[in-house]
Order: sequence, then C-alpha cells, then structure tokens
Amino acid sequence: MPRNPDWTREELIVAFNLYCILTFTRINASNKAVKELAEIIGRSNNAVAIKLANFARLDPALQARNVAGMSHGGHGEELIWEEFNSDWDKLSYESELLKANFKGVRIEESAQIETNDLPKIGKEREALIKIRVNQSFFRKSILASYNQSCCITGINVSGLLVASHIIPWAENAKERMNPQNGLCLNALHDKAYDTGLITITPDYRIKLSELLKSQISKNNSEFFLPFDNKIITLPGRFLPHREFLEYHVNNIFIK
Repeated sequence: MPRNPDWTREELIVAFNLYCILTFTRINASNKAVKELAEIIGRSNNAVAIKLANFARLDPALQARNVAGMSHGGHGEELIWEEFNSDWDKLSYESELLKANFKGVRIEESAQIETNDLPKIGKEREALIKIRVNQSFFRKSILASYNQSCCITGINVSGLLVASHIIPWAENAKERMNPQNGLCLNALHDKAYDTGLITITPDYRIKLSELLKSQISKNNSEFFLPFDNKIITLPGRFLPHREFLEYHVNNIFIK
C-alpha cells in the first residue's frame, strides 16, 4: 500500500490556522471546516482531523486541564507551533494567504473582510488588508478559544462579542496577534476593560475599580457588582498570559 506523502510546511501552516479558529470539541473528520480544508489541500478528512489533534497535544492550556490530543505526532507540528508563537503577526497573515492560495482566490475573499472603503490599489491598500485579515483571524481564534461566549457573563450572542486585547493593540506590536493576549468579552465589559474600569488579575479574578463602584447606581449594578472577585470562564485554549494580565492591572486599571 503506497505511503501517504509527508505534510508540507504550507499544509501544516493552514492546518494550524484551522486549529486556532475551530473550537477544540469540534475537531473531528465530519466537521464542515475540516472537510473544506481536506478538499483544498488534497488530504482525507480523517488525516486533517488527526493533524489538528496532533497540534492539540502541544497546547499548554489543554495540558493544564489534563485534556490530551493525540498521544504522539511529528516534529513538523512542533516546528509550526514554535513558528507561530515566535511571530503571531507574520504567521497569522501567512496562514491566511496560503489558505487563499490553496483555494485559488484573493486573500480578502478567503478571509471575508470588507474592502469597499479601501484604496483600489497600492501599498496602503495592501497594508490595510493585512491588518483586517489579521484582526479577523484574531477574533476567530479568541471566540473559538472561549467557545463563543463572554468570559465574564457567559453571553454567547456573536454580534455582541469582542476579541479584546489585554495589552492594547497599539502598545505592543509583537503580541498584538498572540491569542494569549486576548479575552472574549461582550461589548459593555470590553469597553469597561479597555478604559480600565475593570481588570482581570493574573489569577483570573475580575476586579472592579473604585471609580466604577462609586458611579454604579441601583439601576445598573447588576451588570458589574455580581462579577466582582469572580473567576472568569477560562478558555479551552490559549490561556491569557499572566504577564499580560499583570500589565493591564498595573498600567491600565484605574485603582
């Protein structure tokens, strides 16, 4: 029986892209996204599902919960894992570009981003497309990690959810695409987090600022007070980095 060809770097990168944006419990050969990837790279559905499970074995967040993927895998997955974790910004875009190439379409079509308001041609258009592609990937990876639910309230209405940066986008270019620098929040608590009215401590507890407490009335206390000092719902993957959380506590939170 002929041996299946080894996975190429390009195939591994697009497989890891799917690993990031697919909820862990949905990794199986019958999943629609798994089937679609299998078709464009010319692999079987089962081969793609196994490769995603191979990536899962490397995930510290899953290891911390004693959830295992496949018990073994190839060195290739380890190299791609390391590549992404050393430069999320570069590899996120590269993975989306490769996926578009496998599909035979433009990256903006593959990533389903809005481009009507962009310049028609030129370097500015290319730069803005890259930003939007990466932002879309970051959102998908964060929402998938938190099972499409706000980590504070449990709200699971997609249109109300935000992939919130712990260290703001503009303040750390190296970590802006790192999913460990993200939280899934609803729009209200995202705004409160972004402005420092609430924070999440390195032990994953929600903390309200004294300023916020002083401004809360009986009419809106239910949106904040019940969550004070509670532990957030932790993600299935990509646990928030404790150093990033500490940065928010020390530099953004209004004490």
